[in-house]
Amino acid sequence: MSEGVVWLTIFILSVFVGIEVISKVSSTLHTPLMSGANAIHGVILLGAILVTGSTDNDLALVVGLIAIVLAAVNMVGGFVVTDRMLQMFVRKKPATAPEKGRDA
Repeated sequence: MSEGVVWLTIFILSVFVGIEVISKVSSTLHTPLMSGANAIHGVILLGAILVTGSTDNDLALVVGLIAIVLAAVNMVGGFVVTDRMLQMFVRKKPATAPEKGRDA
């Protein structure tokens, strides 16, 4: 079996595992799971930077730069969405009642 077939098999199996894991997670755990995925994506971004920095091929350099830009946008966007979701769980301060006798 060639190395390409092995990598393709691993990729397809990881897609199926990812779909099963995401479909089984309850909605209350989506925010922590998304936050963890963003942290893992930071590691992937670091790897893309290291691989792109070590290449001499022009095509690989262009593909690597595109991958770095897309990974950075995805990671930052994920943190922004996570922050917005966490804002939904913040308790709002109750409105203060006007002080008595201040109107007179």
